[in-house]
Amino acid sequence: MSFRTTVHESLPYIDPEPTPAERSAAEALIAAELSSSSSSQPASEAPSGLPALREPVFSPLMAQELERVASKQPLKAIDTSRYEAPDPSSVSSLSSPDELRETLSRAYAVSTYLAGREAHLRLLEAHGRNAWLVGNWSGPEAEAAALEGELAAARREIDRVNVRRRQAQDEAAGELRGLEDAWRRGVGRVLEAEAAAEALRRQVLERRREGGEGVAA
Repeated sequence: MSFRTTVHESLPYIDPEPTPAERSAAEALIAAELSSSSSSQPASEAPSGLPALREPVFSPLMAQELERVASKQPLKAIDTSRYEAPDPSSVSSLSSPDELRETLSRAYAVSTYLAGREAHLRLLEAHGRNAWLVGNWSGPEAEAAALEGELAAARREIDRVNVRRRQAQDEAAGELRGLEDAWRRGVGRVLEAEAAAEALRRQVLERRREGGEGVAA
């Protein structure tokens, strides 16, 4: 049976504390078991009971992105040329109306982007500090407070479980000790019966041997 699915129930409120010799013997048995299991199983082999690892399946877009990262190519997800102001010298050399319209459209895009950027910077300068403080308080501090509350609740639940466990073991302690004494008496009687049977068997063999010697004489 795998040790990951085995549950060992202990009786800490009934069983006495092990002596140093008993603890050393138990630790030696555990170390021997671990060494034998690790030596019989290759390091590259997965532990028994665990499913085999699945091969990852990526979408074409993800595979393309992984290839880009592996080849150390720069990311070209956003074309920033549309936000660049046109060169005045290039504008003066344009003669086609379509080229002029395209240049004017780019100029409008740049103007809109810069106006929005300026507004964002003004808002950041006016309210950025307070927003940062509020974000830090409502984010990590709130999460830390929630985690501390969960930890306290878990500790209280552990205490309640330990109290119920001790009560259950205290209630069953007398019955368990009685069953243990009965088991020991039963084992003793079995040993006594086996010893008596062995003595009787020897007596029978001795009588047969004596009877055989008398007939031979």
